[in-house]
Amino acid sequence: MSLNKVFQEITKVEPWLKIAQAIKSESTYKIASPNSLFPVITNHISNNSDEVLLAVTSNSREAEDLVQALKFWNKDLSVAHFPAWETLPHEKIAPTSDIVGKRLAIIRRLVHPDNKLKDSSKLDVVVAPIRSLMQPLLASLAEIEPLALQVGHSIDLTKAVTKLVEIGYERVEMVERRGHIAVRGGILDVFVPGHEHPLRVEFFGDDVEEIRYFSVADQRSLEIAPHGLWAPACYEPFLNEQFEPIGELQLFTDLFPINTVVLLSDAEKIKTRAAEVLKTSEEFLNAAWSSASQGGSIPQEIAMGGFKDLETVQKNALQKDLKWWQVSPFIGHIDDEQNFDVVDLKARVLEGFRGDFSAVITELRNKLSLKWKIVIFSAGAGSAQRYLEALADADIAAKITDNELANNLVNIYVADISHGFSLPEQQLLVISDTDIVGMRSSMKDVSKLPTKRKNSIDVLTLAPGDYIVHEQHGVGKYVEMTSRTVGNATREYLVIEYAASKRGQPADRLFVPTDQLDQITKFIGGEIPSLNRLGGIDWEKTKGRARKAVKQIAAELIRLYAARQASKGFAFSPDTPWQRELEDAFAYIETPDQLAGINDVKKDMEKSVPMDRVIAGDVGYGKTEIAVRAAFKATQDGKQVAILVPTTLLVQQHFATFSERFSPFPINVKPLSRFQSSKEINETLAGIAEGLVDVVIGTHRLLTSDVRFKDLGLVVIDEEQRFGVEHKEHLKALKTNVDFLTMSATPIPRTLEMSLTGIREMSVIQTPPEDRLPILTFVGAFDKRQIAAAIRRELLREGQVFYVHNRVSSIDRITKELQELVPEAKFAIAHGQMNEHELEQVILDFWAQKFDVLVSTTIVESGLDIPNANTLIVDRADMFGLSQLHQIRGRVGRARERAYAYFFYPEEKPLTENAYDRLATIAQHTDLGSGMAVALKDLEIRGAGNILGGEQSGHIAEVGFDLYVRLVGEALAVAKGESPKVDSEIKIELSLDAHIPHDYIKEERLRMQIYRRLAEVKDELEVTSIAEELLDRFGKFGAPVEILLAIAKLRVLARKIGVSEIVQQGKVIKFAPLELPDSRILRLNRLYPGTQIRATVRTIQVPAPLTSLVNGQVLKNQELLTWITKLLHEVFEDELKGSTP
Repeated sequence: MSLNKVFQEITKVEPWLKIAQAIKSESTYKIASPNSLFPVITNHISNNSDEVLLAVTSNSREAEDLVQALKFWNKDLSVAHFPAWETLPHEKIAPTSDIVGKRLAIIRRLVHPDNKLKDSSKLDVVVAPIRSLMQPLLASLAEIEPLALQVGHSIDLTKAVTKLVEIGYERVEMVERRGHIAVRGGILDVFVPGHEHPLRVEFFGDDVEEIRYFSVADQRSLEIAPHGLWAPACYEPFLNEQFEPIGELQLFTDLFPINTVVLLSDAEKIKTRAAEVLKTSEEFLNAAWSSASQGGSIPQEIAMGGFKDLETVQKNALQKDLKWWQVSPFIGHIDDEQNFDVVDLKARVLEGFRGDFSAVITELRNKLSLKWKIVIFSAGAGSAQRYLEALADADIAAKITDNELANNLVNIYVADISHGFSLPEQQLLVISDTDIVGMRSSMKDVSKLPTKRKNSIDVLTLAPGDYIVHEQHGVGKYVEMTSRTVGNATREYLVIEYAASKRGQPADRLFVPTDQLDQITKFIGGEIPSLNRLGGIDWEKTKGRARKAVKQIAAELIRLYAARQASKGFAFSPDTPWQRELEDAFAYIETPDQLAGINDVKKDMEKSVPMDRVIAGDVGYGKTEIAVRAAFKATQDGKQVAILVPTTLLVQQHFATFSERFSPFPINVKPLSRFQSSKEINETLAGIAEGLVDVVIGTHRLLTSDVRFKDLGLVVIDEEQRFGVEHKEHLKALKTNVDFLTMSATPIPRTLEMSLTGIREMSVIQTPPEDRLPILTFVGAFDKRQIAAAIRRELLREGQVFYVHNRVSSIDRITKELQELVPEAKFAIAHGQMNEHELEQVILDFWAQKFDVLVSTTIVESGLDIPNANTLIVDRADMFGLSQLHQIRGRVGRARERAYAYFFYPEEKPLTENAYDRLATIAQHTDLGSGMAVALKDLEIRGAGNILGGEQSGHIAEVGFDLYVRLVGEALAVAKGESPKVDSEIKIELSLDAHIPHDYIKEERLRMQIYRRLAEVKDELEVTSIAEELLDRFGKFGAPVEILLAIAKLRVLARKIGVSEIVQQGKVIKFAPLELPDSRILRLNRLYPGTQIRATVRTIQVPAPLTSLVNGQVLKNQELLTWITKLLHEVFEDELKGSTP
């Protein structure tokens, strides 16, 4: 698709020709135009200039949007975003490696472009927020050489790794973030900042043999990287230990060649923003010094390295023979002293139609009658087709095109342009989706992740001292992972400590072979468990007690399950083309877990049994999008959808989200809460009853008896843990044959029954969204100076702040105190006792960025999503529950900026033990996806307690959470009349050199992960898949790993035929338990003379194969495994028909 025809039509007239001529002569220039034309102006100047162009915006979001718009108007344009640090120069927090890497890549490309590589080629346009221009940087940064590798290059791998570490890459076990590198044998993994996927470089000796992309989710290779590796530095040196610049400083504009045009978008806005940056930076520094005087950390005082004012930046640019051009919608705001030349593009901003398509039709008819040329830009092919059909119904000629601009009809292009404009002198009207619909998604600068996921990496992380549960031996303590060599055979073992068998004796130790890791789970339960004794009966007694208790609840669960299976639901149709269009319009990257959850929900909906699925995922992990797609699917079959949420604020937020996502489609979405007037509520209720309302989003108001649906097909419950038993009872009456989807962020103790029962399916979203950063969390005594500094830091990056104070009686006083602390900030108050419309207006104004700080009660806890708010301050955090603290912290960190969370407690009051535990947990668990870790700690602080009724109390604490879940599953299977799937322990003790050598996989955590996966395999295909993964991630493996894989295949075979022991005893191999009919015994004796059958103990002993008949040794390793596999196939030929040896 090319927008060339439209671009040429816009730029062919006099004012544009004047701009092209001015590039050669004018050093200062002013263009009067609305901001919607800025991407076209930028492209036009770039096309007519020999040098790179620097386009300046007021903030980072505008810069990102501009980059996308420039690519739409000219797909061949080489354009990059130069981001500002997300921290301040005098803070001791380093900017993220992703931001630094993008900055240094652009600096290098400006000074030393290299057109041999795509990533390092010459740039046409650099887009930067004004803050990037105001912060000085080291003049030497452009001389930091990146590492460039192509297939066929020769370089010592150690030198390549050393180089990457020198330029700021962090060496880790497994690459997960930009700026990470990992080395395994002859394989180097590098995640270059700015790239969607990391790169895997495979060496043969010192030669680069192959470079390909790989997926972070499963660490498996993707396609070949045709342009090789170009890794710029991701460490930006600036200050020494004395906080002085370590070299000569310069401004970003100094890197550009003479005659470069510096083009300011919306000059007045940039001027205001630059003044704010200076003021806030100074105030933040003062606040930080004030805090330091009371014992806080000392800020970095930099006279030379602080922000420069806009006037200095402009003077410096003009002195270096750069051109300083401005675009502004205010032609009257020209400073005569500057003597700017002015060109007026005579463009007009569109007012926008806000969803009123009849007004669009009227406007189009009017313009066509005046012989105007008309272009509509549609974000998706589906909405373009709908515009075409709607215009045809109105008798307006239209066509979808990708390179034409015809007269007397409406030209529809598929392109996502933010806003349209009209050019009366050229008689050209450009309309965007946003102008028609009135809403626009944020963050369109994304591309899809690979949708196919194999095994995501889920590592059993054990630290010495962790408690574990061994299914056969009970609760023990993990000591270490060690290897033992007997003869020439080396195996790795986990050492587990158990209680001493005799009083006063040292603790017993159990060596668990790594091929039996499937028997071990990490202990999750009460406080500190007591260790079991090896060989004692106490563990079996404990398991017996738990089994007995589980049996009692199984019957009740089966009754529920049977009722659900017997009730006939509605089987929804497969996806429609509109469904695919809705999904393509999603503005973010779907994570693999999210895609898996979406597919699970769709499969459930397409079955005739009513769906009852739980989506568990951390805050901000994309659960709402799953609900959006499920609701849309239901409406496609003419069914109604009820979405139940706990708070009125969340109703408004979901209403905005669903309305935006469904805006291109004829779907009627209505809210139902106390925010609506009586008249609106009555209209909505009538619409629900008549079937005119497709989707209704409401609070508990939805559960009242006057809400009657005409044809309800799906109920979605968000934040399920917030609803009481009586609400759920009411829902049970609704849900006999309706599909149910429930969502929860923190599966805290009271909601764990969801996954325990096995009655409700569960999808867990564990993958954080792309570009999400962990939240920097501070827990400490209340300090006003620190609060002031935190608010000012957020103001500096044009962000917003949540201040949580959970007492309505004193919230006004607190707000007044904060206003005195930070007088330049705009404050708003929100709490549940406010008038509905007043509260709604406050939240909407905060969402629209009219206020800087929202002082509120815990009304913000539930699902409120304001991406621009990235600092959270919680007053009296010691009074909150753990899951509440985690939920509140989830309100920030939803955008790509670094988020900060401050939890304060009163200095003068001692903390209770539980409050201390809760605050310590929230401070420690700051990683992405820590919701489950927080939930498990909550389980520990409060005890497992009464999960499925009083009689259950204590059983989870005794046997651990994982084993308890498995016992419930077994009991359910028995009650259903099925045979429970019990994976017995399979013991293979043979003279085998089977292990993962440390020089093949050095990191213990990764070795343990591979051992565990091999222990858990269920068929040979899984073994083959793991072998392919090992080859891909770690390179070629030797005999010990091959034997390990062969053991895994033998375990699969043994499980199929019911053998749980294959043990070498001297020159005999023992197989047990085995009961063979006479015909098999005859066959066995014929094929393997000397075999002994011990029927009473269900054991057979077969003479081991020897290297030679005379003085031969027992076969070892692969030969022995091949012999055993052959024996089992020969003896169990009938059972294994279809299996290959």
